[in-house]
Amino acid sequence: MRRQVVASPTGWLAPFRGRIPVPRPSPGQAPPHTTEPSLTPARRRIVRSGLSLTGAAFAAVFYCLSFTPSLLPRAWSLQGVVAGITAAMGYALGAALGALCRRGWRQPTARTVRIAWSILFAVVPLLVVIFLWLGTRWQRDLRIRLGMPPAEEHDVVRTVGVSLLTFGLLLLIARLLRLSTHGCAWLFRQFVPAPAAWCAGSVVVALLAYGAVDSLLITQMFSMADRSAAVVNSGTGDGVRVPQSPLRSGGPRSLVSWDSLGRQGRAFVAGVPTGEQLTAFAGRPALEPIRLYAGLSSAYTVEERADLVVREMDRTGAFDRAVVAIITPTGTGWVDSKVPRSLEYMYSGDTALVSMQYSYLPSFFAFLGDRSEVVDAADALIGAVRERWAAMPVGERPRLLLFGESLGTYGMEKTFGTPQSLVDGADGALLLGPTFANPAHRALTEGRAEGSPVWDPDYPGLAVEFADDAAELRTLTGTRPKVVYLQNATDPVVWWSWDLLWKQPEWLNGRRAPDVTPDMHWYPGITFWQISCDLVFSNKVPTGHGHVYKSETVDGWATIAPPPGWTTADSLRLRALLDD
Repeated sequence: MRRQVVASPTGWLAPFRGRIPVPRPSPGQAPPHTTEPSLTPARRRIVRSGLSLTGAAFAAVFYCLSFTPSLLPRAWSLQGVVAGITAAMGYALGAALGALCRRGWRQPTARTVRIAWSILFAVVPLLVVIFLWLGTRWQRDLRIRLGMPPAEEHDVVRTVGVSLLTFGLLLLIARLLRLSTHGCAWLFRQFVPAPAAWCAGSVVVALLAYGAVDSLLITQMFSMADRSAAVVNSGTGDGVRVPQSPLRSGGPRSLVSWDSLGRQGRAFVAGVPTGEQLTAFAGRPALEPIRLYAGLSSAYTVEERADLVVREMDRTGAFDRAVVAIITPTGTGWVDSKVPRSLEYMYSGDTALVSMQYSYLPSFFAFLGDRSEVVDAADALIGAVRERWAAMPVGERPRLLLFGESLGTYGMEKTFGTPQSLVDGADGALLLGPTFANPAHRALTEGRAEGSPVWDPDYPGLAVEFADDAAELRTLTGTRPKVVYLQNATDPVVWWSWDLLWKQPEWLNGRRAPDVTPDMHWYPGITFWQISCDLVFSNKVPTGHGHVYKSETVDGWATIAPPPGWTTADSLRLRALLDD
């Protein structure tokens, strides 16, 4: 029997199914009765269509997993956004797998679909309620573990509301993109076959979506962050005043103007403890500390800024002090006030602390944008100071110390390259919250002694010490280390890495750090997403947890460079003073 081919009509939302074969009657036989609906495929709703069965199932599973514990507790609003985005990720994966299965196997019967939906309607609400209850308990336990107050009981209701809103918004965006793909394919279908039209439509929408995200979202986000940071950088914090001492940059006879220091530089040079405070702690007369800083506007190039700092050191007699410390700041140029103050209290003001700004963007944006800036700044400043310091007679040199926190540790490590060079580079180095990209930290962790955990590795034969709790440093015996890493067990900056997407991390395998909850487990993709979200909350927890180190630096300095006669009791007394 010969078949006649009837072209199927096309529409803005119609699936492009090519041509529909219709039986042709034999001679003497009446033509079969056909109706328009049998020849025209129904228009498919896209934006207002129902949920995918497999997509809904995966969304429910991912939604429940989003409430499983991570390194840090979350505020209700953040947990709601995380749950909504996680459910959307699950829906996308489930819908894609369902579409592939329908193309590879037979379509499920209507009865099978009805039964599956009935099971989902019965199981999912119960499953969600269970995980909401478990999630609330897990969050409470995390807060207790970190010494934080418990969350409000009604926060779970607000969390659910935010999560549903987030999921609905992302689903709407996805369906609008799909609708755009159908429209582009319909246009291309006028000129090319259906498969090529669909391929071209998908590529066009993907490129347009990528361009929109890149130019309108990412570029604008960086641009807004840049403008905002520039405005903040030009301001001055509350209570920060122009120093009246010539021993500070921006003060009398300084080679660096006050206005060029930037917001964080002004806070750094103005935050010096008074002579009375230093004397009261030490019980003997104290010297006035030296603090020097160069901002982005202090000189045109990074080399000129480093040279300016060294000239400031010569002007103030910095190389005549007992200790010279080079501080590599975070992205904005910020230096935690408790870091320099701890060293100044320990040495009764007989110190010279120097630092230099390399960006006014937060570390997150500086890390993603251009890490070479921190490397260039650290290399220039450390190199310039060490060159001047190395030219002095050995018996007349001050003790040279290095400090870096977060992104600053990356710049310091890249300056020296290898762990041995870092050990040999100064009289002591203190690094807080190193990033996953740090080359020396990675080499030391991978080459640790067998049996030592990744969160507290032991590296024999090298004067390097790791501590996930600063209190551990007070009980060290034997040779004093020259390099100390402080890395809180719950610091997502330390433990975030790309391979969390597909690989269970070693810090969740075997013996865990005391701060890491035993209820936390690794799930492909989910754990990576959770640790990424922990970065948002990493600075909003008590000292010794997350990315908050503050007074822990006292134990770090006391380990690598204690002043004569310094005791553990002195460390405890100073920590209590700084935490007050």
